[in-house]
Amino acid sequence: MSVFARRSWVEVSLGQISANFDALRELTGPGVEVMPVVKADAYRHGAVEVSRTLEGRGARWLAVSSVEEGAALRDAGIEARILVMADFLPGEREALIEYRLTPVIHSLDDVRAWDALASARQAAPAAYHLKIDSGMGRLGTRAGAGEIAETVRACTHARLEGLMTHFASAADYVGGQTEEQVRTFEEIRAGLAGLGIAPEFAHLSSSIPVAYARREAWGRMVRPGHAIYGYVSPTVRGAGPQRLLQVKPALSWKAAVLAVKNIPAGARVGYGGMFRAPAPMRIGVLAAGYADGIPHRLSNRGRVIAGGKPAAILGAVSMDLTTIDLTSAPHLKPGDAVTLLGEEGGVRIDAQQIARVAGTISYSVLCGISARVKRIYV
Repeated sequence: MSVFARRSWVEVSLGQISANFDALRELTGPGVEVMPVVKADAYRHGAVEVSRTLEGRGARWLAVSSVEEGAALRDAGIEARILVMADFLPGEREALIEYRLTPVIHSLDDVRAWDALASARQAAPAAYHLKIDSGMGRLGTRAGAGEIAETVRACTHARLEGLMTHFASAADYVGGQTEEQVRTFEEIRAGLAGLGIAPEFAHLSSSIPVAYARREAWGRMVRPGHAIYGYVSPTVRGAGPQRLLQVKPALSWKAAVLAVKNIPAGARVGYGGMFRAPAPMRIGVLAAGYADGIPHRLSNRGRVIAGGKPAAILGAVSMDLTTIDLTSAPHLKPGDAVTLLGEEGGVRIDAQQIARVAGTISYSVLCGISARVKRIYV
């Protein structure tokens, strides 16, 4: 079998993933279940390897977005409980039972459908988590406690195990939306408790409310995603509390230099000729472009790290190629690596920095790394 050279690859530190998970558990304490979110291929860190690492570290729950994602983890041998947060499509409900997945259900009609399916399959009481739309305006029921209780009690084969919601503005300490959402959720939960229904788990918070210790929103379970991979919003809007969680990025991203050349003053570079060399300069062409996940909006404005020094992206980012300034690293040659995201020679570029330049968010930068970029676990 032929051996192919690496054009572009990411290096994922499973040790750092473990350390981030440990930091979350230490902060939340033993009374709160930490359920890492491994959807979207673990934010492109590799869902199977990350899940194996987290399960080995003691994670009893993992969260995914779809039935397909959950089934892939089961096929890989993952035994932890798996919560499917955004998929209750009719054609996939049988697979939820087959693969021992726990659905988040978003309407009372779907609760009844889940109960009917479990009854028809003669399954043991089929657990589910019910999502409350407390103000996000996406998925979740807006039914009151009385109507929810009536539906829950009518089910003979479906068991309400968890009650959850999702915050729209967790980093905003100026507006009161998060406080309103907490109040709405707690009113529903208290109403259900008054009617004799008390799910084992209540969960409201992802990374930001955990990192900034909004403890009233933790419940008995939290759902960190971004923080597992080493990222937390560095700022909040308004006079927020001190950030208590310290985590570090687990992924670095590199690309090979494909070609090196000298160009004269006035030479144009790339599609549209948007860069013109102000003087004679040395350039390098990287074997990665927007098909690999380098945001096109970094054209003529982004940076990479070459030879331990910042190097500007010149001209347009192409589908498969990106041109950089090698004036400060003239020794680099074809086959050498440059760092697109990570640390080299004391210089660091992280997903949040890239996002600011590209006018997007760090989640998009990480999740945008293409499947054709090789994963290496260290």
